[in-house]
Amino acid sequence: MGILYEESSFGVFLLLTCIIGGGTAFMSGRAVALTWKPIWQVALYMVPLAAAVRFFHFALFEGTLLTLHYYLVDYGVLLAAALVGFRMTRTTQMVTQYRWLYRRTSPFTWAERGGEA
Repeated sequence: MGILYEESSFGVFLLLTCIIGGGTAFMSGRAVALTWKPIWQVALYMVPLAAAVRFFHFALFEGTLLTLHYYLVDYGVLLAAALVGFRMTRTTQMVTQYRWLYRRTSPFTWAERGGEA
């Protein structure tokens, strides 16, 4: 499993990158959506967050600080969590603020209301 994490335990990767970093990324994606900013800003905001998560791996668990491979793994996990937060929030915004135009089709999508009365 050395492709995803470099620590001796998968629990460290799960706790630091997925739970703490992923939660932060989810809330960041949500914040971008709540301010009606475009989705590309989510990817931009994850760059320094991935660097911070990489630093915590280094400072707390003696991981490698400057490694492109593990930085990209952290970035990918954080970006996925942030995009989930963004899309869920944007869907809620669209079906709440424009309820006469759109209906929710899933937690991530909406569709136009047809000829419904």
